[in-house]
Amino acid sequence: MTLPSGRGEMPIALPTAMNHEFIIASSGLAAFGLSINFGIMIGSINQVNWAAQYTSLNEKGYCIVPGVLSKKECDFISELYQNDELYRTTINMQRFRFGKGEYKYFNYPLPEPVQTLRDALYRPLAVLANEWMKCLGLDARFPSTHNSLLEECKANGQLRPTPLILKYETGGFNALHQDLYGKIYFPFQVVLVLSESGKDYEGGEFVLVEQMPRAQSRAEVICPHQGDALIITTNFRPVKGTRGYYRAKMKHGVSPLKSGTRYAMGIIFHDAK
Repeated sequence: MTLPSGRGEMPIALPTAMNHEFIIASSGLAAFGLSINFGIMIGSINQVNWAAQYTSLNEKGYCIVPGVLSKKECDFISELYQNDELYRTTINMQRFRFGKGEYKYFNYPLPEPVQTLRDALYRPLAVLANEWMKCLGLDARFPSTHNSLLEECKANGQLRPTPLILKYETGGFNALHQDLYGKIYFPFQVVLVLSESGKDYEGGEFVLVEQMPRAQSRAEVICPHQGDALIITTNFRPVKGTRGYYRAKMKHGVSPLKSGTRYAMGIIFHDAK
């Protein structure tokens, strides 16, 4: 799929591959009894056919990058949920009528695998984010590095980190919502599935709903596997209409768990007020 470079002007082809180099800091995870090979993790992201993922995001508002994390890495990140020192706040979803379950926002500095994934996934997504802004005739432009985006957030008073881990147990669910957090928000976010459907839990499917113009909303149920990265639009996607492109608003949630325990990690690229 191609997107226009302006308002109905000449289309430009999205890049077919990314070739970024990432500097990986030395691991500080030995105290937790795990050594994560960041080179393999980043290599798997660099090997992604981003042209295909861009097409899926353009057409459906989401894409799945399979096998970003190994089972060992998923289990390790799930274990982090028990270490309260890593988090700035814990949210009881029932208390705020967000659903049923619990999630915790990491504090800075982020755990190394979380920081590594946040930086690595931002760069290829920033390419498409800027094409979406051009396509819709919006003035927003996103910098090529994630640190630069955080500086923009800081200038707007958005200082609180937004990556989080969510935990659902039997009967748990997440109501439809968006994760905007402030004036500055990045158009994409990532959900990394840390548990395996059919083994660790039943039910708990990811639900994405798109608002259709002058029609009922369209829902899609998505079932990624453990270790997959589900990339979704944070707010809207561009859709071609009779008068050019318009913004199709989207919300996401999680259907009720029938049994078991489901962990997921959310990587949101902008910080919160």
